[in-house]
Amino acid sequence: MPLLRAVVLPGLVAIAVFAAAGRTMRLLGGDDPREDGAVRALQDAFGHRPDDRDAVVATDPAGPTGPREPIDRVTAPLSWYSGVPQTIANGAIWCGITWLLTRDPRSAVAPAAALALETACFVASAALVRRPRPERVWRPEQPHATSSFPSGHTAAAFALHGTLADLLDRHGARGARFLGPLLRYGIPGAIAFSRVYRGQHHISDTVAGAILGRWTAAVVRQELIS
Repeated sequence: MPLLRAVVLPGLVAIAVFAAAGRTMRLLGGDDPREDGAVRALQDAFGHRPDDRDAVVATDPAGPTGPREPIDRVTAPLSWYSGVPQTIANGAIWCGITWLLTRDPRSAVAPAAALALETACFVASAALVRRPRPERVWRPEQPHATSSFPSGHTAAAFALHGTLADLLDRHGARGARFLGPLLRYGIPGAIAFSRVYRGQHHISDTVAGAILGRWTAAVVRQELIS
């Protein structure tokens, strides 16, 4: 019953809220919303056009027209780092590290719990929204087959890194005051930007992903860390 009240029911409510928000956005803005104009303008400012989406790949340091812009070199590894296999490995590694450092089982499972809750809410709400990826944008990587809303990469980044920041606070780690904001907002925010800049998501997808990730971290903090 405590698990049902503390996690399952709030998770179902979160799924319903994000699904309703996503469907409303599709209804009001269509599948090519105005926000994508800002993304296309940004890409154009750095010399990217929708028809050259295959000109640069994440593992190639230079496209056929010469060295990539610095923003490309930064966003490529950020987008890769937030990928599904990397995030799963990241969560598992931090579970192990937390256990070795604290010997506290509740703290040790917190990173995995954050990713599990975030993933469940993301997969369910995305399946209900089924929002297409942005159109007429430069996209150097193939997108996942899941719905564009909410951004799962962004949600996972905010959930996992926010939980790590909460663990630092809980156990009084040195540097927590500096590392906390970097983990909670700096790294996940940079990942969200990379996903938008590289044509993987509408801006509102990453905003929703950030909200989902922060909410997930708050639930895990309340139930496992505090």
